[in-house]
Formats: sequence, C-alpha cells, structure tokens
Amino acid sequence: MNIEKQNTPLEKTKTIKKEFFELLRFIVIAAIIVIPFRMFIAQPFVVNGASMSPTFTTGQYLIVEHLTYRRSEPQRGDVIIFKYPLRPSDFYIKRIIALPGETITIQGSEVFIKKSGSSENLKLEEPYLLFTSNNNISKTLADDEYFVMGDNRPNSSDSRTWGPLSQEYIVGKAFLRLLPLRTFEMKPGHHPDEFSQN
Repeated sequence: MNIEKQNTPLEKTKTIKKEFFELLRFIVIAAIIVIPFRMFIAQPFVVNGASMSPTFTTGQYLIVEHLTYRRSEPQRGDVIIFKYPLRPSDFYIKRIIALPGETITIQGSEVFIKKSGSSENLKLEEPYLLFTSNNNISKTLADDEYFVMGDNRPNSSDSRTWGPLSQEYIVGKAFLRLLPLRTFEMKPGHHPDEFSQN
C-alpha cells in the first residue's frame, strides 16, 4: 500500500509562488526579446482598406522591417508603412512616388518627376496601377519630404490631399507578405524607378 505525502498549506503556497515567479520571469525575458525586435527590426502589419489595391488587399499580413532606412534613404517605388501625419496613431501603407528635393507634376493620370538640379521632366512609368484618376498638381518637395500615393488612385487618401510626407513619420518598408499563403512574397509590391521619354 502506497501512502502519498500531502502538501501542507505552506508548501502549497511556496509552490504557487515559485510557479508565479517562473511565469513572471518568462514574461520579462520574452518582453526583453520581443519589444526591441518590434521597435528596431521588424513588426507585423495587417492591410486594411482598398487604397493599395490590387497590389495589396484587406486582410493581407505583412512584415515591416525597420533596418533598411537606418542604413539608406527611402527610394522611389518603395512600399512603406507610416504614421498618418494628421493622426499619428493611425498607420497607412502607400508607395513613394517622389523624393526629397524633386518636383512632382501630375497632369490627369500621368506623373512627371523633375529631379533635383535637373530641368528635364521625366514621365514615371507605373505598371502596378489598375485604376487611375485625374489630378492637376505640381509640388516641389523639401529636403525631408516624400510624395506618396496609393496604387488605387481613385480610392486613396495620400499626398494629393494632405500633402507631402515628412520622413519622421516613416515606420518601415514592406519586407514580406506572409498571408494568405498564396500571396506569399518577398519585397511585395516593390517597383524601382522607371521613366519613359517624353
């Protein structure tokens, strides 16, 4: 016949305390690892809205990385996530169209870029567009400003309506599209400079 030793209330309290402190230690260690990773390396982002359709659609799960823009400047064609300047608690996803110091001119659905120090207007090729809209805008950007637009031009709140984006609001670059799995892609939506001759 086996006799099991019964824990006293004091021993039970000690066991509960030990388990609690083990759990607390795990949470602290996880926070020490996860928080800096999310702040300085990468973080998840879920697309919400049609402003980047068809390139990105609602519910797609992205990984946004922060390291690239610590080593180099954002480039035209990059898909970025940023804090909405008029309400910094909201995050937007758009494409960089014009860079600091450049002059962007939109005539109808065509976009022209005059690079800093140049007198030539170059027409931007945008094969990622499915929907276009008519605008007439001309704007020269300051040294820390970017002109961003959604790929779904008729349904995008972007630099055409609320102005250029200051670099301080940029969170990071779309690095990976994880979900849905059929849309898995590295550097999703990336499109480098492409100009056509006028």
